[in-house]
Amino acid sequence: MYKMSALSLILLAVSGVYSDSHSLRYYFTGVSAPGYGLPEFSKVGYVDDQQIDVYSSDNRRSIPLAPWLKKNERPEHWETVTDIAKEHETLFRDEVKIGMKRFNHTGGFHLVQVMHHCELRDDGSVIGKQQYRYDGREFMYLDVEKATYYPIMAEAQITTQRWNSEDVKMGEIAKNYLERICVTNLKRYIMYGKEDLERRVQPGVKVTHWESGKVTKLHCQVYGFHPRAVDVKWMKNKDNEIPPFETTNVLPNPDGTYQIRVSAEVTPKDGDRYSCYVDHSSLREPLLVQWEPPHGFPWLWILSLVMFIIILVVASVFARALLSKKKKEKYKAASRGMVFSSRISWYFIGSKQP
Repeated sequence: MYKMSALSLILLAVSGVYSDSHSLRYYFTGVSAPGYGLPEFSKVGYVDDQQIDVYSSDNRRSIPLAPWLKKNERPEHWETVTDIAKEHETLFRDEVKIGMKRFNHTGGFHLVQVMHHCELRDDGSVIGKQQYRYDGREFMYLDVEKATYYPIMAEAQITTQRWNSEDVKMGEIAKNYLERICVTNLKRYIMYGKEDLERRVQPGVKVTHWESGKVTKLHCQVYGFHPRAVDVKWMKNKDNEIPPFETTNVLPNPDGTYQIRVSAEVTPKDGDRYSCYVDHSSLREPLLVQWEPPHGFPWLWILSLVMFIIILVVASVFARALLSKKKKEKYKAASRGMVFSSRISWYFIGSKQP
């Protein structure tokens, strides 16, 4: 399992970073039985938007994927990381069984997902997050500041009570990992991959529209940018934000850049101006690309085209008629010459007869 699973993509979309910062994220997935292309357990690591390593119960080895990580970390490091991943694999077998018990599931395909996330911002502040999901739905979370777990579903109450108890204090253990160990690893990875991670590519912007009755749907396509974090929205008269009716996730391009499309529905009136606002770390200042509404039907242009075609046809007919007339005149002249020659020949031939 060398690439992120579709289930991890769900967590990635939810936990995207929308500021010019760096983050380290790990996605753990355990299933009740192998299926749907998923191993029984997997662990996938990301720095910002770049996959750095992967562990799977199919091969039971932590494999570095980022070139800069392969280059800088020693083999002993990956042996240690593999041992830790094996411990998580054993733990998740129990977590899946506990989850099924909490939700009264005795069989079938079920999964437990956990995300560990630490973020280092430009101002030096640190953010930590943990998310827990069962069958794709979040059922509990960690308040890092309070080092306390809170249930989102009733089925998580037993677990949160036990983890928050004085003899366990799981929240403090997780807080220490997210704010210290995770951040320390992140700083080291940033140093290793600085050239790649801090690459800046400015976005391209294209605005289009589609009309449906009196409503106009505006589309703003932003493409070819890096890093992933971007802010895109539609503005009316440069200062009024328009709520989008559709926004795609930030999607990767084959060349390592990204793209996103944001759409809005409007009813244009005289004097209204609509613009797509784009802010990205590669830009000195945000872009404001204005949408130009279509003008009225181009009757004058069409009329001019029709007149041109008519003139072209008339000229063509006239030229053919003139050419035909010249051919006829040449034919008559040639015929007279042939008759005259024939008569002369007959005269001379005839004069020789006895």
